[in-house]
Amino acid sequence: MESYAEITYEVAARVATVLLHRPQARNGYTIRMADELADAMDRADRDEDVRAVVLGTTGKDFSVGADLASGGFDFGDHPPDDWQEPAGRVSKRIFTMNKPVIAALRGAAVGAGITITLSCDYRLAAADSKFGFVFTRRGIYPEGASAWFLPRLVGMGTAVDWMVSGRLFGADEALRAGLVHRIHEPDDVLPEAQALAAELVKTTSPVAVAVTRQLLYRMASAPSPLDVHEVDSKLIAHLGSNPDAVEGVASFLQKRAPEFPLRVNGGLPEYLPWVG
Repeated sequence: MESYAEITYEVAARVATVLLHRPQARNGYTIRMADELADAMDRADRDEDVRAVVLGTTGKDFSVGADLASGGFDFGDHPPDDWQEPAGRVSKRIFTMNKPVIAALRGAAVGAGITITLSCDYRLAAADSKFGFVFTRRGIYPEGASAWFLPRLVGMGTAVDWMVSGRLFGADEALRAGLVHRIHEPDDVLPEAQALAAELVKTTSPVAVAVTRQLLYRMASAPSPLDVHEVDSKLIAHLGSNPDAVEGVASFLQKRAPEFPLRVNGGLPEYLPWVG
C-alpha cells in the first residue's frame, strides 16, 4: 500500500509511529484498517532504519472494536477455510515481528481494540482507559488469537473472568493483572511510549532484541526447558564470533553507548527454528 486512509505512518529517530485514524468513528475497527495495520507492521519490520514501533491513536479512544455502524458483520464472500479474521491479521503480524512494538492505549480499547495489542511487547495505558473482551455480550467469539495470548499475560483465572463475563474494566485492574505495564495521563501516554521506544533504540542490539522476543513468544509453550536450552546453547556457543556481543562488552567496559553493527535482515542466526 502506498498510502493509508484509516491509519497514519511516520518514522522519526528510528521509531515508526502507527496511529489508528478514524477519530470520527472512535476508531471503529474495519477490514481496511486491519489490512492497513498489517501492511504498516510489515513495512516497519522490513525497514532497517526502523528499530521499534509505537502503535497508538490520533483520537481520544484507541478503538471501540468492530465498526457495527452498518448493523452487523459484512466480511464479503470468501472461502471459509482460507479466510483470516481481521483482528488476527494484525495480532499475528505483530507476533512475528523482529522489532519491539509498544501500544499506547487511551479511552476505549474494546474487542479488536484490545486483542490486536496482546502480541505487543509493551502496553502503556492512559488513566482513562477502559478495556473489555465483550464478545459474549454480542453473541460472538474471541478473535485475534486472544484466547492464546490473554491467559499467558494475566493467567487463566483472570482471562476466564474477563472473556466469559465480557465486562468492562479500568486501567488500575489491567495494571494489577499484568495486562498493561504502566499508567500515564491521557495526553502523556503516546509520548511515553515514544520515549520507551527511543530508549530501546539507543541501548539495545536489534538482532538480540529480535531473537529474545521470539524466544519468549515461541518457546514459552515448549514441553520442557530442555528444548529452550538446546536453542540457548547454540546461541551462546557463537558469542565469541558475534560482532554485537563483542561491541556490547567493549561499550560496557569503556563506559560508552553501544554501536551494534549487526542488522536484522541477514543477521539472524539461520539455525533458529523460526528462521527460514
